[in-house]
Amino acid sequence: MIRYLAKRIGYYAVLLVVAVFLAYALSCTALGPRAYFEAKQPRPSAAAVDRQLTALNINDRTPVVERFATWADGLVFHADLGRTIHNTSVNEEFGRRIWVSLRLLLVGSLLGMVLGVAGGAWSAVKQYRLSDRALTLFSFVMLSTPVFLVALFLKNGAIAAKDAAGHEVIPFTGYETPNLAGGLGAHLGDWALHLLLPTLSLALGGLATYSRYQRSTMLDVLGSDYLRTAEAKGLTRSRALLKHGLRTAVIPMSTMFAYSFLGIFTGAAFTETIFGWHGMGEWFIQAINEQDINAVVAVNLFAAVVILAAGFLADALHAALDPRVRY
Repeated sequence: MIRYLAKRIGYYAVLLVVAVFLAYALSCTALGPRAYFEAKQPRPSAAAVDRQLTALNINDRTPVVERFATWADGLVFHADLGRTIHNTSVNEEFGRRIWVSLRLLLVGSLLGMVLGVAGGAWSAVKQYRLSDRALTLFSFVMLSTPVFLVALFLKNGAIAAKDAAGHEVIPFTGYETPNLAGGLGAHLGDWALHLLLPTLSLALGGLATYSRYQRSTMLDVLGSDYLRTAEAKGLTRSRALLKHGLRTAVIPMSTMFAYSFLGIFTGAAFTETIFGWHGMGEWFIQAINEQDINAVVAVNLFAAVVILAAGFLADALHAALDPRVRY
């Protein structure tokens, strides 16, 4: 298993380099930082614009491969992600925002996965009963509702609760209360309350998606011979399902967990904007509007690392659950 996982790490390292280069090339092609500088008042000379673009390593008159080599050299040998279009450090902005996004992404995706697997398995066991039909209806409603609408619905509900109660019941903006007094417990409680609504907006979509797939894979194993054999050997129905059925049904889901992370990251960009979280998603939208190539590439690097890390964890889970995976 260790050899298998080592091979997967090498495979993902190559994928990461390819993904980052493609993101860099696409950003250089699609974005136009020259127009940003030329639009300044008073309008700078062409030579001054070229000097600024060259200093930031985003001059469109320099070949893309040469710019990427300069950027990659700074990243590999100096851990430097370059400068923003405002000539500030990308590293500093990256460091401020990464923990904001990771907190939201990790909690939201894990909650959606756990609830989706549990709900899908329960729905399959209770096929065509009231609970199955209720979860199916809920899933279809959530699947047909964009993430930003769910986030707006939750935020408006929190605002209505505040108006009715006369004070804020659940925080609906920001990820912490500024200048909050108290110890670690008070801060952890404050972070949990601020995390509640943004996490729900991401987790509900995951729950709906994963529960539908989990229900389908669970139905495939419910009538299997090995479950009947396990029951014939003395296991109760519930123990046979937990010990043998659920384990087999989760295996196809492991790959889906990894590669659905991109959709969760996209949803997080809207969620961060709506709830005032200054994370990577909000920065990505802002960087595109400002034609900021180095910032866009930094966010793409973050997304690629997170998605490939999720892919590696999915491979490890697959190998742990399926003894046939030993190549």
